[in-house]
Amino acid sequence: MAGGLLLSGAIAALFATALPAHDPSSGIVEPPPDRIVIKIATVNGSGCPQGTAAVAVSPDNTAFTVTYSDYLAQVGANADPTAFRKNCQLNLIVHVPQGFTYAIAGADYRGFASLQRGASSAQKASYYFQGSPNTAAITHPFRGPYDDNWQSTDVTDWAQLVWAPCGVQRNFNINTELRVNAGTSTPGSTSFMTMDSTDGDISTVYHLAWKECPES
Repeated sequence: MAGGLLLSGAIAALFATALPAHDPSSGIVEPPPDRIVIKIATVNGSGCPQGTAAVAVSPDNTAFTVTYSDYLAQVGANADPTAFRKNCQLNLIVHVPQGFTYAIAGADYRGFASLQRGASSAQKASYYFQGSPNTAAITHPFRGPYDDNWQSTDVTDWAQLVWAPCGVQRNFNINTELRVNAGTSTPGSTSFMTMDSTDGDISTVYHLAWKECPES
């Protein structure tokens, strides 16, 4: 949890740069003054063993972070044959202030990748509300040689935002994936991609858009 809390001070600046231009006719409003509460209902996947993912909400209600501490995909020498792909599905319980609804307007992902020449990797994320047929999925590819921190950003146009239904509790699902492909890299060499780091946890930042619910 500490990694998510440390990032909270930077979230306002990220929110200002990561989202598309605001359309005044969209109905988007300022974040409600009351706090939102986000809890993890379930967490499943090879990229987030029990106890290695945590959620924190920013003080200004514009974003929340998910912190991973054991999210690593790799291929090559001594790597498990199934380790080339890791995923994590979070099922989140989101309590919002009465009279408001929210949508995920953007997300920033960070980590570290070491890819040999000829190797490649991809980071993928999909988002949907429980019981909704609408699923948004975005993939970011990377190619070797690469040996550095990486960052990817998902942005949704205002017109394409998928809003939580008003007056109904629907859990929010985030499914992320890291995949590494050895490709034509030297046999026996190792390539990997993480959503964690050696000097602390890496937090994925999810940016929120807000609307007022119609009066019942």
